[in-house]
Amino acid sequence: MDEKQVTPYTIPAEQVEEIQRGFVMKVYGWMTAGLFLTAIFAFLTISSEGLLQLIFSGRWTFLVLIGTQLGLVIWLTARVQAMSAMTATMVFLGYSALTGVTLSVVFLAYTAESLVSTFAVTGATFGATAAFGWLTKRDLSGLGGFMSMGLIGIIIASVVNMFLKNSMIYWIVTYVGILVFVGLTAYDMQKIKGMSVMALEGGETEQKGAIVGALRLYLDFINLFLLLLRLLGRRR
Repeated sequence: MDEKQVTPYTIPAEQVEEIQRGFVMKVYGWMTAGLFLTAIFAFLTISSEGLLQLIFSGRWTFLVLIGTQLGLVIWLTARVQAMSAMTATMVFLGYSALTGVTLSVVFLAYTAESLVSTFAVTGATFGATAAFGWLTKRDLSGLGGFMSMGLIGIIIASVVNMFLKNSMIYWIVTYVGILVFVGLTAYDMQKIKGMSVMALEGGETEQKGAIVGALRLYLDFINLFLLLLRLLGRRR
């Protein structure tokens, strides 16, 4: 007689919750590793005058780095199912390191005290919003779609304002952007909770799911931090 296939419906509720918590902790572990790697590479870049000159002396070098960042995110998001778990992990960590290099110019513009205080505010805001996404029984799919449209809007507005240099557009994008990434954090947390079914399969599937979840939360955190830095940061 064949063994019954294990599905989320055949597992006791308390065990499902344990699986969800374990998967989310794994997601948070990789997200934290990504943030840590970003901080290290930002510090290393700031500490090297030669590296700063190499990266920021010409516009094209910096644009190539930004383009590579974007390419890594698109590649990982679109092709993760075709990758091995090891490749997906390395792409995520490589993206995190490269983000540290490109963010070094932002860190140079602000005092260390304001960077630390803004990071703390971001962490508290992110944590509270993620907790809401985890605990709420309300389906946040509609919110996620709305916030995704808002994200497209702020990207377009930001690009346009690179040429207009309008202070009003700058601040509108800042405030709206904060709301968008707060909403996306709650939505992504709920989605990751739903993805925890991947933990039942274990191995490659679980690891790739954790990396995708970590990338989502990492992007939410970094963008929320940068937008809050506009409000709370003190320039050198």
